[in-house]
Amino acid sequence: MNYADAPRPWGLYFQDSASPQMEALVELHNNIMFYLVIILFSVVWILGTIIVSHWIIKIANKFVSHGTMVELIWTVSPGLILIFIAFTSFKLLYLIDEVSDVNMTFYIEAHQWYWTYQYPDFLGSDDDFIGFDSYLVPETDLEQGALRMLDVDERVILPEVTHARFIVSSGDVIHSYACPALGIKADAYPGRLNQASTLVNRLGTFYGQCSEICGILHSSMPIVIQCITLEKFLIYLWEK
Repeated sequence: MNYADAPRPWGLYFQDSASPQMEALVELHNNIMFYLVIILFSVVWILGTIIVSHWIIKIANKFVSHGTMVELIWTVSPGLILIFIAFTSFKLLYLIDEVSDVNMTFYIEAHQWYWTYQYPDFLGSDDDFIGFDSYLVPETDLEQGALRMLDVDERVILPEVTHARFIVSSGDVIHSYACPALGIKADAYPGRLNQASTLVNRLGTFYGQCSEICGILHSSMPIVIQCITLEKFLIYLWEK
């Protein structure tokens, strides 16, 4: 099965979900859009009916200046709808922001214009934390099948079905670490720590980008997270 894990030209919908939180976000979007479409068509129908009736019967409702019941309905109904949307949105917002029972942690520091990653749970061959810098692959160095402005020289490797925490900071200006398929978006502030978490529920390679304008090369800060099996992940750590 082919998944949409990267941006596509003229794409209008979400990338395919690869984590429970992204599935919940898409479901919330679809539920809200269902009611918004009903409201849109209802308002258009009412306005269309009024306009057509005035064209055909030019004196229709000439002496009607107000209607208490109608005014009450169109005042209370939007309020109830907004309360419903707010409660469901806040519930999901707090659930996503809650980080507990994580299996592994990544430390990410943003720079103009690249990312620095560390695996603080694992030590490398030099008895220091496993870490690397991740840069955009120039267009002249792209291999066959690689994605322009999205591929990097060092990918984040993550084992499948693992609850991972991303601790994000910045070394210069404000950035934002975002990977749509995983439902991750965490702003990176200089001198402060922010966090996000995800549980990748399928294998694949997921693409994201810095989502905060951070300078002239803002578009040159792609993010690539590759989810592999636990066995391959252990081999990856051993080679590091």
